[in-house]
Amino acid sequence: MDYHQKRNLTFLTIGLIFMLSGIEYAVILPTIWRYLQILEAPPYFLGLGLSAFSLSGLLTGPLFGIWSDRSKTTKSIILFSNLFEIAGNFMYFIGYSKWLLLCSRLVAGVGAGAGSSIFGFLTRSTRPEERAGIFAAIMACRQAGLLVGPAFNLFLRLCDFKLGPFVVNKYTSPGIFMCLLWVLLQFVVLVMYWDLPPISSEGEAVMLEMKQEEGDDEETPLMGSDEEPAQTYRAVSSDELESSSSSKMQPCGRASASLNPFKNFSASREFMREEVVVLLTAQFITLFNQTALETMVTPLTQRYFSFSELGNSLMYSLCGVEVILGFFFVRWLSKKVADRAVLAVGLVICCAACIWCLVFLCNPRGGYGWELSAFIIGVFLQLLGLPFVAVSQVSLFSKVTAEKTQGFSQGVRRSVGGLATILGPLWAGGLTNNLYIMLGMMLALLLMISVMTALSYERLTEPRAVQSAQSCDSAG
Repeated sequence: MDYHQKRNLTFLTIGLIFMLSGIEYAVILPTIWRYLQILEAPPYFLGLGLSAFSLSGLLTGPLFGIWSDRSKTTKSIILFSNLFEIAGNFMYFIGYSKWLLLCSRLVAGVGAGAGSSIFGFLTRSTRPEERAGIFAAIMACRQAGLLVGPAFNLFLRLCDFKLGPFVVNKYTSPGIFMCLLWVLLQFVVLVMYWDLPPISSEGEAVMLEMKQEEGDDEETPLMGSDEEPAQTYRAVSSDELESSSSSKMQPCGRASASLNPFKNFSASREFMREEVVVLLTAQFITLFNQTALETMVTPLTQRYFSFSELGNSLMYSLCGVEVILGFFFVRWLSKKVADRAVLAVGLVICCAACIWCLVFLCNPRGGYGWELSAFIIGVFLQLLGLPFVAVSQVSLFSKVTAEKTQGFSQGVRRSVGGLATILGPLWAGGLTNNLYIMLGMMLALLLMISVMTALSYERLTEPRAVQSAQSCDSAG
């Protein structure tokens, strides 16, 4: 099996991982409240249960990132983290008490922390110009899971039997169902996932040096042609890459594959740079607003439009289709324009959506038809801007942070996002009857990040890593 086949299968497996995370959210969320009520849990346990998953992912993401940066592998990390997903969902299936149910979401969230290692791997194994498109496809896979997840609930709600000492019903069945899916994924990872050698500016510089050392000066060109990159990447194994970088490229520093990627690493120097602060702020505000709106939508549709469970399910399905199409549009657009331009467009759309909601939804007038139309337009605009901001800020973040510590950096980014997913519902949950305050704060945050992006626009671009590697090579 050649390099490209392994690469495609590996990316497909990553897509399946993200799809399963979306399915898990979609099959557990509709039933967890009633499940907690049966276990005589107080109302605040719903918030605790939903936040516990994000909290453990927030704490473990950087740790998994450090592990992947030091080991230069992700397959073993994914296999290990999936064990927590399996255990957590089995605990959810058992569900003897509200505390066990809470612990089940806490344990399952540990498995989600491996996402930082996966994003670090994607950064190292993709070229900058293709990265935004691949990130968009991966994110679309999670949205696809959210879209197809409710379909599984159609048969899970019909379960009513015993499995040994355990009762399988519409509340416990999502746990055993997801447990089996994560077990199956373990075998998929074992067969279809490879820790591929990195494709990066450093790797290209090393391979260029190897070609110059091995070939005759008259026969070996100084720069490979544009038609040869795939063959060049396949020609060098990860072991050769590491040994060559340490022996031949040591004077250049950046191309050195150090055994300790955190040598001379400074968190303050890495994360307190202007462009990094802007992108981390964009990550927080995007997810804060998204989860706040998700919390607000259901009470709003019940109050103004008397939507039933069927109406809400249909609405969420249509929203999922829009978001998936949006991600694939951004995937196409990222090949035409720079990431920072995509980010700017997304922020403009999000600001317009928030202004629309403030004007037309906080105090709706004009009858049922106009109110429903205004609501649909507001939700459409909110979801339209999401893929633009989400993909561009992840892609830019991978380019402005150091590649050798990318796993840890992605862990920090996802932890910031995890904090937003905890605070967003808490903010919106207490303000569903005060939409002016809730949406006003969301608009203020969007205007703040828009101003920050405009002031830092020149810095939101990929460093000249390739040029640095080439000049380093010529100096040697």
